[in-house]
Order: sequence, then structure tokens, then C-alpha cells
Amino acid sequence: MNEIPVSDEGEENRKAVVLHRADWANDEHAWNGHFEGRDLGTGVTVLFYVTDTVGEGPRWHVHPYDEVFIVRAGHALFTVGDQRIEAEAGDILLGPANIPHKYHNLGPGRLETTDIHLSESWIQTNLEDPELSPD
Repeated sequence: MNEIPVSDEGEENRKAVVLHRADWANDEHAWNGHFEGRDLGTGVTVLFYVTDTVGEGPRWHVHPYDEVFIVRAGHALFTVGDQRIEAEAGDILLGPANIPHKYHNLGPGRLETTDIHLSESWIQTNLEDPELSPD
């Protein structure tokens, strides 16, 4: 991570911050990984998610803040609370704070998302998925 001076003047003498791929990526080629807002001195945490496997995706969980999902490639099924939403490349969805959610790749092909957490850190509580629980 590098800080780049923006100006000696201005509010709080803030500086631009650069995170290099090695600072956040889990893969040399795919956009897969995350950074926390506190690493940049801001209140936004970003996750880059990618999977080629149909049916795979983040499982049922909840955050104490809003999350914005950007579908960059592919086709996904999002479950947000009791809503089920099919989304494709170019769609943007909101997962409201304290509402459990999940999504998975519907295929065919790769699913890529950018998930924006409106928090300086990633806070997640994994939950038992009611769709997978025995009756």
C-alpha cells in the first residue's frame, strides 16, 4: 500500500492511497479478493467475487450495514430476506442492513460480482440457511 500526496492544503491534509493487486487479490488473474475500507482510510469495504461453478456462491449470512452488489459478468440468483431476484451482468442490487442474504451462480459460465460493504471493515455473521435446514 502506498500513500500519494494529493495536496498540502485541504481538509485534514488527506492523501491518496494505492492498494496494489498483491494487497487484496487471491488470484493473479481473476478479480477475486477484498480490501477493507480502513486500509484506505474510508468507510467502504469491497469484495471481488468470481466463480465458474454453477450453484456456487456466498451462503446465507447477514451484515449490520447495507451492501451493494454489482453483477459484472454472468447470471446469479440472489436471495435477500424473502425476495428471490435473478440478476445478470450490469444489474445492481441492494442488500439492506440486518437482512440475511446469499447468491449463487446460475450459469452458464463465470459469475463475477463486486460487493460493496458500507463499512470500514467486513463484519459478517454466517447463518443456518433455512432452505437447507431439515423440516
